[in-house]
Amino acid sequence: MALLKKDENAFNTKSASKPFTFALVGNPNCGKTTLFNALTGLRQKIANYPGVTIEKKVGFFYNLHGEKCQLIDLPGTYSLLPNSPDEKITTEVLLGLREDTPKPDAVICIVDATNLERSLYLVSQILELDIPVIVALNMIDELAAKGWEVDFKALSQRLNCPVVPCQANTKSGTVPLKTVLTKEMARSKPFVLNYPDFIEEEIVILEGLLQLHNRKPVERMVLVLILISPDPVEAAKLFQLDFLAETVKSSQEKIEKINPSWRDLVVRKRYNALQNLLKGTVKKGGQLSRGFSDMIDRYVAHPFWGWLIFSLAMGLMFLAVFGMGSYPKDWIDESIRKIAQKFQEFFPPGELRDLICQGIIGGVGNVVVFLPQILVLFFFIGLLEDTGYMARAAFLMDKLMNAVGLHGKSFLPILSSHACAIPGILSARTIDNPKDRLLTILIAPFASCSARLPVYVLMCGILFSGSAHPVLWSSLTIFFLYFLGIGGAFFFAWVFKNTFFKGRRPFLLLELPPYRRPSIKSIGLQMYERSLAFLKRAGTIIVSVSILLWFLTSHPRLQGESSSQALAHSFAANIGHFIEPVIKPLGFNWKIGVGLLSAQAAREMFVSTMGIIYTGEETKEDILPLTQAMSNDLWPDGRKVFSPLSCLSLMIYFAFSLQCLSTVAVVRRETGSWKWAAFQFAYMTSFAYICSFIFYQLGLLLGFS
Repeated sequence: MALLKKDENAFNTKSASKPFTFALVGNPNCGKTTLFNALTGLRQKIANYPGVTIEKKVGFFYNLHGEKCQLIDLPGTYSLLPNSPDEKITTEVLLGLREDTPKPDAVICIVDATNLERSLYLVSQILELDIPVIVALNMIDELAAKGWEVDFKALSQRLNCPVVPCQANTKSGTVPLKTVLTKEMARSKPFVLNYPDFIEEEIVILEGLLQLHNRKPVERMVLVLILISPDPVEAAKLFQLDFLAETVKSSQEKIEKINPSWRDLVVRKRYNALQNLLKGTVKKGGQLSRGFSDMIDRYVAHPFWGWLIFSLAMGLMFLAVFGMGSYPKDWIDESIRKIAQKFQEFFPPGELRDLICQGIIGGVGNVVVFLPQILVLFFFIGLLEDTGYMARAAFLMDKLMNAVGLHGKSFLPILSSHACAIPGILSARTIDNPKDRLLTILIAPFASCSARLPVYVLMCGILFSGSAHPVLWSSLTIFFLYFLGIGGAFFFAWVFKNTFFKGRRPFLLLELPPYRRPSIKSIGLQMYERSLAFLKRAGTIIVSVSILLWFLTSHPRLQGESSSQALAHSFAANIGHFIEPVIKPLGFNWKIGVGLLSAQAAREMFVSTMGIIYTGEETKEDILPLTQAMSNDLWPDGRKVFSPLSCLSLMIYFAFSLQCLSTVAVVRRETGSWKWAAFQFAYMTSFAYICSFIFYQLGLLLGFS
């Protein structure tokens, strides 16, 4: 191949003292992270919708000579001129503008073979940079399914860089790709476009200005990007050429007078060049439509059938959470209680036995039992993501989201927040407008995350313990709570859009990916990663806080006192009784109050706290299931503490409140201000309190208990 010859510009991985660095770049949802995982053996999250990768990820692999190479997976983008914070990362890394990341020695451009012309738009821009490029032509199986063929050798000659066909999800083509990455690579011959004279003249002026300021020459592509940018000041700042901003403004005004549509002209020029380049390299078969995907979309994206299918899918998911997850949950619960009883029999009465049985097993064990149900939830979310259904759900939700003023891209942060609010808030980086991004960050934690699920399941276990159909009623209740969270998000989005963030209603431009067969291996790996993260959290934060809570609930203890007697005047009881007047109108006693305080660290700590408190109250010989112990708790007047009304009030409080210090910290980092983090905590907590108060008091007035 022409590019694999040695020349004065060639890079040699053997001579590098530090690992040779490759950057992995491409359009959103073209398979970048799948290829990254295939080359490095890592297990970064992948899904069949755009915007999954929002920050750079680094891994290592060994080439065929056994040399260690660094691979940087970058957020997807359609152009080197960024519109959002995640796209900005890609541009900065490629041009070596980030201090924390070395400039890549070569770029692997991964391209969706079924969307060649659009994908090569970005590749052609990167080819204009002074850096070696390798094109990985992904999804060749889908290309073949459409009856299309690509002449890879001819394409390689015209792009003047290596082109390697591959299928990243099956690792097909990774060995030929590594073979290319092992060889010496030359800088690709620049893909230079010539623009009309009135634009070329301004580019020459900018090049002259660089010389005048004694700055080293930069790639012509960089000057073109600054020149066509709608915000030249921001673009010049991004490329660290601030002194060009005023000249670029003047150049844009001159060009605008000659041709008001000059930016479209620049884009068309590139697409026309690509169309000419591709002539004769792509042989298209007779299948013009996407066939199977289009047929399904007639129903899935339909205004009526689409919502019906969406409701059925969500209902089935929550039925499975309870139906499939309840058996292993009960088994783990029973096992943990037996372990606790063994410890009680083995250790003599004392502080050590109470610490192990009440503090550690009572605290952590009662959280771990919910792991099966959380995993069932993640299995279904993974299944919907992998098939491509989530993008259709975003399409359905767009009309509602637009009505309340949310950006169409807000769907992904809200969707991600159902797993955890932190990745959801980070996903807001894909939104280009700063106001829309901040609005999304402020409402994303309303989505019911997996940490709320143990609380919901615990309350449903008490609420429907005597029901003939506990699984059905529990599923419907949690289904309702998830929609309640979305309702809260939409309500405040509408409020904020009409107050703090007034502006144009954004629209959604979404590419629907084709339906794909879900990868059970990929979903299984995601579930494995989630399990590890959950158990790590249980083994660190929850254990630490559980031990502290055990101390607070069991001390001070007078000699001869039982656990229940010590609990009544413990430090925790004093704290709980102090806040009880505030939470009693919601139907909560002091023990729930202590649980709410501990849940500020992490929501599932509420379950852990209940386990410690109610395990401490039980007799030494008999350890009851947590739901039964909580059901037995009574107010001084004989009423049940966990009545149907108070259980629902508690779930409503958890559906709306912000109880996660990690989320607060991430909001502060993403917004750059404690002001917005404090505002979010205050308004969500206040709203949760008001809703629970109204629900509980109204229920009492109507005669419910």
